[in-house]
Amino acid sequence: MRSFLRRFLGARPASPRRVSTKTRTIGISSSRTTMYLRHKEDARNLVKARLAHYNTHYGFCFGRVAIRDQRSRWGSCSSKGNLNFNYRILFLPEHLLDLVIVHELCHLREMNHSADFWALVAQTIPDHKERRRVLSKIPARSLTPSSFLP
Repeated sequence: MRSFLRRFLGARPASPRRVSTKTRTIGISSSRTTMYLRHKEDARNLVKARLAHYNTHYGFCFGRVAIRDQRSRWGSCSSKGNLNFNYRILFLPEHLLDLVIVHELCHLREMNHSADFWALVAQTIPDHKERRRVLSKIPARSLTPSSFLP
């Protein structure tokens, strides 16, 4: 009877259960979530402006533009033509920001990193190799506005 009551009333076992770190509790704000929400729309406006600028050259059609709190990527392009960008792109120097924008824009035509893809990128960013080298040294998850303060 006692075990039935425990199950019925929802009594918890003596050992604590592991809670997934991927779930987020609504209503509880962490500094990371606060930072994301504070800068999300500014990043969206910047990304859309730079996409419009570079797409005058390329003329590609794309779907949704999403701004996310990604930990390891600056951007991505889905097979449906949706473009996703890390909100921290807002804190990149302009020449690196443009590399990420053009990189994802070119994936609308070439969904790989072939020679044809890099030739497409080079049409608007001829020094993409040097920019990629610099960008690869900046971890996407740790960039904040204070990263560039002296």
